[in-house]
Amino acid sequence: MRARPHRLDRLPEQYFTALLARVQTAAAREGEPLIDLGRGNPDIPPPPHVVEALREAAAREDVHGYAPFAGLPALKEAIAARYRDVYGVEVDPGREVAVLPGSKTGLMEMAQVAVERGGAIVLPDPGYPDYRSAVALAAARHAALPLLADGRPDWDAAPEEAAALYLNYPSNPVAAAAPDGVFDEAIAWAHRAGAWVLHDFAYGDLVFDGRRPRSFLAAEGAREAGIELFSMSKSYGMAGWRLGFAVGNAELVARIENLQNHQFAGVFRPVQEAGIAALTGPQETVEERRALYEARRDRALAALTGHDARGEGTFFVWFRLPEGLTAEHLLEEHRIAVAPGEGFGERGRGWARLSLAVRDDALDEGLGRLRRALDG
Repeated sequence: MRARPHRLDRLPEQYFTALLARVQTAAAREGEPLIDLGRGNPDIPPPPHVVEALREAAAREDVHGYAPFAGLPALKEAIAARYRDVYGVEVDPGREVAVLPGSKTGLMEMAQVAVERGGAIVLPDPGYPDYRSAVALAAARHAALPLLADGRPDWDAAPEEAAALYLNYPSNPVAAAAPDGVFDEAIAWAHRAGAWVLHDFAYGDLVFDGRRPRSFLAAEGAREAGIELFSMSKSYGMAGWRLGFAVGNAELVARIENLQNHQFAGVFRPVQEAGIAALTGPQETVEERRALYEARRDRALAALTGHDARGEGTFFVWFRLPEGLTAEHLLEEHRIAVAPGEGFGERGRGWARLSLAVRDDALDEGLGRLRRALDG
């Protein structure tokens, strides 16, 4: 038997793979159909003109070789235009935008290009579980940053020194929009700690109750402090297409592109051309998507009245489980899958995440079962 590299042993259990396996096992048992409200897999497809752009591009004979490793300049210009028009941020598409094969890749790359072995990466608690995978792959150290009730970090609990900080607003799993001043606070802390900042903006356009999307890069000094990751998955329903961007600090962008020159051979050109169509074409579907999730959020909050349910953005609702009721019990006894809060960090214990990225009929049936379980 040949030795297994230690980096694989450092990896935590992949939370969502394990969750999906438990749900599939439960679904195979006899009983009423299981309702899966645990997985954040967008249920609304991309706009038709985006699918058509992919189809037309893939039919051409000139697109099946290697795409430019750094991405199409027109795609970088399109994301820069979105940042200018929607978020009020001017970026240089040639120096401050990197094309990624999905923004999750950027989470892993940031740790590798910004943190030396043994350096500390500060992660929100509760936070997206795969942030911990980035720490493990970089052989870094994990430092937890507790989130307070409004989703704001408890800066008094942050380490005095660190190599990097990961932030995420709107936040998965706690569904909090960016609290006022939080980006300024993060930049000030990063300067004191000598750390880079990565802001995970995957759910950036999915904010509710009249809020406007707020980019980290709109804060003064953000471009010197770090980068933001933008995903095509949530705003445009292109989750399986694996296309995202790192935007901001030119030095970090250059490092990411250098790393990708060694690890990848570019993103399939028709996917990039479809991305251009999404970013530059009609934008009505972005608002339609946001409004649909907000309407679903409203129904979920109504069903979860009395259980400290929260949902300012994303397509999730975060709620407290009553004493004695667990996500496992909901799965086994009530045939409802939700994501257990402890998988997102120690401060998630006793909570659960509910997904709104499901068909309306399934959501309503699941909410009815959940209400009965909570009342019982």
